[in-house]
Amino acid sequence: MTFTWIDWLIAGTVLISALISLKRGFFKEVLSLVTWVAAVFVAWTFGGALAVQFTEYFDTPSIRMAVACGVLFVATLMVGGLVNRIVGELVQATGLSGTDRVLGMAFGGLRGCVLVVVLVGLMTFAPLEQDSAWQNSVLLPHFLILADWSKETVMQIVGPLLQS
Repeated sequence: MTFTWIDWLIAGTVLISALISLKRGFFKEVLSLVTWVAAVFVAWTFGGALAVQFTEYFDTPSIRMAVACGVLFVATLMVGGLVNRIVGELVQATGLSGTDRVLGMAFGGLRGCVLVVVLVGLMTFAPLEQDSAWQNSVLLPHFLILADWSKETVMQIVGPLLQS
């Protein structure tokens, strides 16, 4: 059982994600994730209200909406980055940085696995299944199982929302 280029890509993705999180720490990683989710939520929820304010600057409604959502998204990321920096300083001041980094590495490894599952799920739409590296991969079958499970789970959750 030798690794194919796909296996090395999978292992590298998980390892790089884990190492980045080892450097940044658990709290910074979690706050970054929360900030991104909050930025999407704020842009989605309040983009329409802000777009009205751009009526005299942009004639096209879609451009107004895109600019409003972009402004809200970036502003939320900036505020989240500031909060993240403050929390990072507090964690360092309390002496939890070693534990924070180890937990961050675990979080990063998990995030890397989730990223691989998403990418593998997307790659199933490409004609890669005929590739010998795809067929002989050691790690890929495990991630394919997770990708299939994820697709089914997401469709069970999102399907009823799309029908209503």
